[in-house]
Amino acid sequence: MARDDLNLVQGTLDLLVLKVLAWSPQHGYGIARWIKQGSGDTLIVEDRALYLSLHRLEERGWIDAEWGVSENNRRAKFYRLTAAGRRQLRAKIDDWRRYADAVAQLIRRDEPAPV
Repeated sequence: MARDDLNLVQGTLDLLVLKVLAWSPQHGYGIARWIKQGSGDTLIVEDRALYLSLHRLEERGWIDAEWGVSENNRRAKFYRLTAAGRRQLRAKIDDWRRYADAVAQLIRRDEPAPV
């Protein structure tokens, strides 16, 4: 599968954004860079998808945002995890592990599905 064909499963981006922000407040570019570098350049987040995720998480009260200055001395919006966001991150990690385990179990099967 070509790298261009790898898309984030729906809901995965929200989980990854929460995970990044669990370390420290970040601006959008920093979040996208962490995901790209942390995945060995396999996962690349499109700007539109990232900002839709950030707005969705902010509306749910899982992150807060405030304006600041980036490391390049540019004005940037910094996002940070809220207490509700930390709780949600733990729940999403548990959900993701169950999902990944179920998919892995199906992939390892040697017999066909029942008819």
